[in-house]
Amino acid sequence: MDLKLNGKVALVTGGTTGIGLAGALALAQEGARVVVSGRRVAAGEKAVSTIREAGGEAEFIQADVSRTADVQALVTRTVALWGRLDLLVNSAGIEGTPFVPAADYSEDEWDAVIGVNLKGTWLCMKHAIPHLLEQDGAAIVNVSSVGGVNGGSLGVAYHASKHGVLGITRSAAIEYGARGLRINAVAPGLFSTEMSDRLFPGESKHELVAGTNPMKRWGQLDEAASAIVWLCSPTAGYVNGHTLAVDGGFLIQ
Repeated sequence: MDLKLNGKVALVTGGTTGIGLAGALALAQEGARVVVSGRRVAAGEKAVSTIREAGGEAEFIQADVSRTADVQALVTRTVALWGRLDLLVNSAGIEGTPFVPAADYSEDEWDAVIGVNLKGTWLCMKHAIPHLLEQDGAAIVNVSSVGGVNGGSLGVAYHASKHGVLGITRSAAIEYGARGLRINAVAPGLFSTEMSDRLFPGESKHELVAGTNPMKRWGQLDEAASAIVWLCSPTAGYVNGHTLAVDGGFLIQ
C-alpha cells in the first residue's frame, strides 16, 4: 500500500533510539525526509547513519524538548533545511525513578519527567503547528503509553505525564481538526527499548511478559512504527483525536 508520504518532511523527537528511531526509519522508508532529534549527539548521528544506510534521507538536530529555546531552534532549523514541515512525531520521553510511591517521589524528578514528557510534547506542538497548518495533510502523532490510559506503580510522574499527553492530543485535535491538521496518539505496551531494559533488566523481562497481555510476548519495534506511520499518512485521513493502543491486548484485560 502506498501511504503517500513521499517528499513529506517529518520531525521526530526522541528519534535516536527505541520507538522514536523505529518510527523515523519507517517514515524514511516511505519516502519522507526525516529530522531526528534528541539530546545525545552520538546517538543522533548513529540514528541518522542507520536511516541513510537503509536508503532514507535524514538529518540530526540536537535539542532538549523541555527547553523553549531548543524547541524553537529545532523547528526553525527543520523548516530551513527542507522548506516545510508536514509531520511531527513526539516520542521524546524519560521514565524517571520507577516504582517509588507518590509520597516518596522527589520534586526534582517530577519536574524532570513532566518537563520532557508533557511540557516537551506541548512545546513541540506549539512551535510546529503554525508550519504544519501551511501544508495539506499534515499530522501529529504523540507517543503516550498504556500507562497513560490506566494506572500503575511505574511512577506517578511518568503516568501523569502520559495521561497528560492524551489530554493534549484530544484538546488540540478538536481545536485544529477543521483546519486540516490531524492529531492522534499511540499507546505502546511492552517493547524492548533502552527504557524497558532499565526498568526490567535481565531475565525479569521473560518472567514479566508471561502474564501481561493476551499475546504473551513483547512488541516488536516495527509494530509500533507501523502504527505511527499509518497515523501520519493520508490513509488515516479521517482519524483524529484517537489513541491507538499497540499493546498486544493489554488494555482489554
